[in-house]
Amino acid sequence: MAKIRPALADDLGAVQALVNAAYAHYIPRLGRAPGPMTDDYAAAIAQGLVHVIEIDSTLTGLVVLIAEPDALLLDNIAVAPAAQGQKIGRRLMAFAEDTAKRLGLPCLRLYTNELMTENIGWYTRLGFRETHRGTEAGLRRVYMSRRLD
Repeated sequence: MAKIRPALADDLGAVQALVNAAYAHYIPRLGRAPGPMTDDYAAAIAQGLVHVIEIDSTLTGLVVLIAEPDALLLDNIAVAPAAQGQKIGRRLMAFAEDTAKRLGLPCLRLYTNELMTENIGWYTRLGFRETHRGTEAGLRRVYMSRRLD
């Protein structure tokens, strides 16, 4: 049975391995490691920003959520390659929605690299709309949001 819980310090190695596995295929396309592969997960876990989903005691996905004054930033959502296609991403997205509502935040916000076209398509199918594009930290990003009515 799948369980979403806050990540613990002991999860750090598994979190980093999952992120690396989930994003590694983008390195040739981007010409560099995607932003999520370089994030400081020890700090994010210590701040309570990372939640993981386990299936049969195996970490299969994660979401990094940051509360902002007017939205919940979906900073990262990743699913282990072997577990993709099992609706784990949708479960994590539902968790993000529930978290935003619990915090009284009216929308979810995210950004992704413009070359990660499959992610843009997935977010669009989930009701996200592009708000703008820009370059940040040398990465060309697509910014998206979705109201939670």
